[in-house]
Amino acid sequence: TTGVVLDVGEGSMHCVPVYEGHALQHSVTRSNIGGRDVTAQLQLLLRRSGMVFSTTAEMKEETGYVLTTSSNNTNTSNSSTTNKDESTAEKDSKTQYQLPDGQAVSLSTERYEAPEILFTPSLIGSEEDGAANVLVNSIMKSDLDLRSTLFSQIVLAGGSTLFYGFGDRMLQEVRSRSPAHTRIRISAPPERIYSSYVGGSILASLATFKSMWMTRAEFEEQGTAALHRHNL
Repeated sequence: TTGVVLDVGEGSMHCVPVYEGHALQHSVTRSNIGGRDVTAQLQLLLRRSGMVFSTTAEMKEETGYVLTTSSNNTNTSNSSTTNKDESTAEKDSKTQYQLPDGQAVSLSTERYEAPEILFTPSLIGSEEDGAANVLVNSIMKSDLDLRSTLFSQIVLAGGSTLFYGFGDRMLQEVRSRSPAHTRIRISAPPERIYSSYVGGSILASLATFKSMWMTRAEFEEQGTAALHRHNL
């Protein structure tokens, strides 16, 4: 099995290239941007609109989506086209969201501005890499002979990749960063929110996994030294 997995979770995103079933440790990349940051950004944007919520996680999951193109477009040569696109995006984003108590609130650009930070973390003042950069950097760290295969075997995982339009945006962003004429294929399994749990379950069921276990008795007897013995 050869490919690359981009896992975007609650607190961070990881990209792990795999060659014939073995993870390429030197090519693994990480960014500390995830769904938690999207939730916080949505709360901030709603607060600016005069709405204060203690949590917006469900609202984010039910109404959030990703634009096909960046909402942070600063190309002044096409300013008229950009303004028209932004106006259309704002109009299309308007919707009503019903709260648990039955009240309805109006949502607009917050629906796509919050998830945008997954691709453009600088919007919240973060210097972390966005999802597309994490993926491409991971592939480019891998051996030259493997890169074309990795670009054609990209798999998305994690609940924060479930935003509508995430796959299309990722394809566009990766295409703009990859070498010309590179074949790019992105797989987004519908059950990818559970990918980490499924993978952990499969790993734990392997006979060879027993040798990696560390018992409580071992830890109590040896302390942190036991972690090094198990390469943890």
